[in-house]
Amino acid sequence: MRKEDILNRLSAVENEIKRRRRDCENLNGYNRGKRHKKQIAFHKCKKRNRWVFGGNRSGKTECGAVECLWMLRGIHPYRKNRRDAFGWAVSLSTQVQRDVAQAKILHYLPKSWIAEITMLSGRRDSPSGGVIDQIKIKNVFGGISTLGFKSCDQGREKFQGSSLDFVWFDEEPPRDVYEECLMRVMDKRGDIFGTMTPLKGKTFIYSEIYLNRKNNPEVWHEFMNWADNPFLHKQEIKLLESALDQSALDARKYGKFSEGAGLVYPEFDEKIHVVKPFSIPPDWQDKISIDPGLNNPLSAHWYCVDWDGNVYVVAEHFASGKDIDFHAEAIKRISRRLGWKTDGRDRLYALIDSAAGQRTLASAKSVAELFYERGIVADTKVNKDVFTGIARVKSYLCGGNGCGNIYIFSDCVNMIDEFMRYAWGEGDSPVKKDDHCMDELRYYLMSRPQPAEREQPPLAPIAADKQRRIRNKRRSVAD
Repeated sequence: MRKEDILNRLSAVENEIKRRRRDCENLNGYNRGKRHKKQIAFHKCKKRNRWVFGGNRSGKTECGAVECLWMLRGIHPYRKNRRDAFGWAVSLSTQVQRDVAQAKILHYLPKSWIAEITMLSGRRDSPSGGVIDQIKIKNVFGGISTLGFKSCDQGREKFQGSSLDFVWFDEEPPRDVYEECLMRVMDKRGDIFGTMTPLKGKTFIYSEIYLNRKNNPEVWHEFMNWADNPFLHKQEIKLLESALDQSALDARKYGKFSEGAGLVYPEFDEKIHVVKPFSIPPDWQDKISIDPGLNNPLSAHWYCVDWDGNVYVVAEHFASGKDIDFHAEAIKRISRRLGWKTDGRDRLYALIDSAAGQRTLASAKSVAELFYERGIVADTKVNKDVFTGIARVKSYLCGGNGCGNIYIFSDCVNMIDEFMRYAWGEGDSPVKKDDHCMDELRYYLMSRPQPAEREQPPLAPIAADKQRRIRNKRRSVAD
């Protein structure tokens, strides 16, 4: 063989090694040490019914997803491996599946391991944007393993019939789904493991797993909190701690069971945060934020910021069952009434849900493109992280000046109504209903700095009283 051919083959081998390393980069990072002691304890535990009760961002979902992939691939370092494992990842709904469990699996799953993907919706070549039914994974022993995705809202009947090696619950399931899954792993002596933030209070999981009142020798649990995760930034911990009340902090920081968290924003107080409309100086104008909808409501609000950094929600457009032409004209009409700023080409600028940038089979143009054609530049690069966004909203509601850093004009009735009804639902997320104003409020506030980041020296009592009187006078101009 010629020297040139040998060098070419060596180069091809080196390139393939580099490609495989890149393909496995996320999982290798976890395997090599980007995991903490309690995650390792979970993986090492030989019990067949293991649960992690963890606060948000404690690393609980990471270890659940990696546990699945180790079993499916046949490379679990602490358990007996099989050549054709079959398991389920169970979420509360298909939307939560797509955004949490499915996203974590795809994050850690090397593409070279995938034999086949079956979709419930979306495209196989872009599975993260749709809902996956099953993933077939190449096992190191030559077999093919299967991970099926299930959602609790399908009902117990959809969990019947299969014989499984494992079930991973991402968040707490209903009792009937949990009991049905116990039947699914019985004949193979398979595993049940769950990763959850206990937001529902003291449910059957509290009794059967945490207290283990039946003294099941196969039951094991561990608590994870923010302090257990060395990869969580200290400033982020401080931010989240300052934004949560004690009832939410127990569950979301420590993973502790409580009697329930209730409203997402118990800090909202109409007497403090709702003000009568008044004339806004032009240089207070900041941005418009939109949560798009056609059959569902479209929510749009106009946001201003005063010289102290306080945010004012000064106008709203909220309507359902209307087309883009209707919404665009309404947004422009309200902007004209407010004398809202435009660019040099008489176009408005707005933040909008990133989903508005996607094209579908039903339309050749995205919602953002349709708005642009109608004179509204829609920026889809918004931060949609729900929990961080909620923490940011809370920080504005609980401003350091004793009366908050955000005020809503009293004629923004839909936003006020959502503030008063927005509640925690199943699992680690708010109820996904009547939340359009709350969504685009988060998009906007995530584009703003944290109130505590504005470094201002504390005011003397007389100066603080003067500032309060000036602000109250501004608000009463329209009276």
